[in-house]
Amino acid sequence: MNDATAQPLTEVEQIEVDLLLQAIATKYGHDLRGYRADSLKRRLRNALNKSGAGSFGDLQHRLLHDAHVFSNVLDALTVQVSEMFRDPTFYGSFRDRVVPILRTYPQLRIWHAGCSSGEEVYATAIVLQEEGLYDRSLIYATDLSPAALRRAQEGVYPAERLAIYASNYAASGGRRSFDHYYSLGYDHIAFSASLRRNVVFFDHDLVGDQIFGEMHAVFCRNVLIYFGRELRLNVMAKLASGICRGGFLLLGSAEQLSRHEERLGFTNFDPLQRIYRHPGKL
Repeated sequence: MNDATAQPLTEVEQIEVDLLLQAIATKYGHDLRGYRADSLKRRLRNALNKSGAGSFGDLQHRLLHDAHVFSNVLDALTVQVSEMFRDPTFYGSFRDRVVPILRTYPQLRIWHAGCSSGEEVYATAIVLQEEGLYDRSLIYATDLSPAALRRAQEGVYPAERLAIYASNYAASGGRRSFDHYYSLGYDHIAFSASLRRNVVFFDHDLVGDQIFGEMHAVFCRNVLIYFGRELRLNVMAKLASGICRGGFLLLGSAEQLSRHEERLGFTNFDPLQRIYRHPGKL
């Protein structure tokens, strides 16, 4: 973090930020006011620096009058951190412990909520292919940022990431050579179109939009940590209502359920890997 993003907001800046967030909620329907204040402040500073605007008030004026400016700001405000087979032991547990249970369902509905640039969506698709479940699976890949979704849908990433992707894949229990899944050219890797065949990409706001129902597995990894307590509990309640009986919630390594969230019915399935199971609508 640099000094600019670490600076506390002045009184005037705080007023401008409050008005900026209200403008985003009113004009574009995305209410970010329940996000954790510390992380939101850092990302707002980052968005301001990238925009070239002279103040938060100036930034508000620009995004109210130019949807393209808003799209760039939204991309900066939402956390875009992803990696193929991030936390390999997590994906090992998903393959070895969750997949055998998913195998008992005739059809699978899987949701990556907050999919960012899509690497973990492709990781899940690879596991499902190797375990013989991909053809009966439908994967929903959603994010708040349209720019992130475009990157996810393209499935093209810098070749400099290849070594860590391949290492993570092997460490997670991959069954094949990783180069089976991509083509290499012009300093980029492009994942096989077959991995997107049963994936639907579209923008979705966990805070304001309706939840999907009857999901067998919901990946919501390292998203909840950016929500304030009340907003997080509300989102968790929505996710719980969308999971089918015996379905799974899969969180990030930095996340775990609070006492209040456990009352929503979740049980620890693999506490170390932050994998939870839900009884569903009984």
